[in-house]
Amino acid sequence: MENLWDIIIVGGGPGGLAAAIYGARAKLKTLLIEKGKTGGQAATTWDMENYPGFAKGTTGPGLMQAFTDHATSFGAEIVRGEVVDIAAEEKTVTLKDGTKYHGRTLIFAPGAVPRTLGVPGEAALRGKGVSYCATCDADFFTDLDIVVLGNGDAAIEEGNHLTKFANSVTVIAIHDEGVLDAAPMLQERAFRNPKIKFIWNSTLQEIRGDGIVESVVLRNVKTNELTEMETNGVFIYVGTIPLTGFLKGKVNLDERGYIVTNEQMETNVDGVFGVGDARVTYLRQVITAAADGAVAAVAAEKYIIEEEGFKDSVLAEKRPVAVVFWTPMDSKCLEMMPSIESALSGFGNKIKTWKLDTYRNRRVAARYGVTQNPTIVFFHRGQVAARLVVTEITAAAIDDTLTPLLN
Repeated sequence: MENLWDIIIVGGGPGGLAAAIYGARAKLKTLLIEKGKTGGQAATTWDMENYPGFAKGTTGPGLMQAFTDHATSFGAEIVRGEVVDIAAEEKTVTLKDGTKYHGRTLIFAPGAVPRTLGVPGEAALRGKGVSYCATCDADFFTDLDIVVLGNGDAAIEEGNHLTKFANSVTVIAIHDEGVLDAAPMLQERAFRNPKIKFIWNSTLQEIRGDGIVESVVLRNVKTNELTEMETNGVFIYVGTIPLTGFLKGKVNLDERGYIVTNEQMETNVDGVFGVGDARVTYLRQVITAAADGAVAAVAAEKYIIEEEGFKDSVLAEKRPVAVVFWTPMDSKCLEMMPSIESALSGFGNKIKTWKLDTYRNRRVAARYGVTQNPTIVFFHRGQVAARLVVTEITAAAIDDTLTPLLN
């Protein structure tokens, strides 16, 4: 098949890049598709002080470039293009220019984008004083007065960064005085920063300006009182929206649009994985996205081995195949395996015996409804012909089951 890859990764943020590193290092043919510059949101965050091993002086763009170089050094290929269609079951990805790529596995790492407020003036003045990225736009506000909306890690961390350029930064926080959702260290730094001021119990009602931002209208959430405040810029940090629109109807998404996965990063579609900020997760940070990518790549490798091995050794076999689902961690399995192997060996080369550890091959076990160990599933010409579970497994039962398949 043309353009066939072991792993196709959609999205080049820290999750996608980590998956590319692990996939390529495992000698899997790995393709990463990114419509813009690699790095995702991390590449727009200037200070990167909480990534293990990298303290002061580390920048988001610098760290993401290191991720990219690491992936390509192992042989991962990165192409620029916008994905417009996905056939998840077939593992096919179609780009806007019509190029199709086929994979044995897919890893989705589309990331997320800043959430907008939808208040009057926001859209009209975006890029004209309204920003969602301090790293991108901070130097445009040198010696000016700006406001930051938000009270989480991103708002407070970027607010601190903006004080390196701006004359003053006023943080608009929806909580009572002194209450922020950011990490304690970020809070302490902000409270000590002489350039940062706070307005509490408030949110933005409107952004005003004739071609550029000139003022904001604040609303006190307790009294509904409106107050106009002059400012030269507005930075908005009120959460993110996952970029998963192209995945609707392809894999399971939650009510907010985030990809639903298990701890192996598996979606509801076999061989398709989701990682990073676009998946349902407790924490969205560079370190967690990178961990997701590593897990997904390893799971993808095991999926390829498991699926192709099972297909070649069981489903493509012309002889009847007795697949023994078992696990060495179960005492009942250890007790019964000698008699099972003895009974099956009596048929010689007329049948094929395939032992499958259910702990290591959970996907195949689940597919064939194996819930007890040991279970023997008999295949004939690629189809399930019969099965025996624990209490049913005897030499006589094995003989009775196999004999008709050999005639």
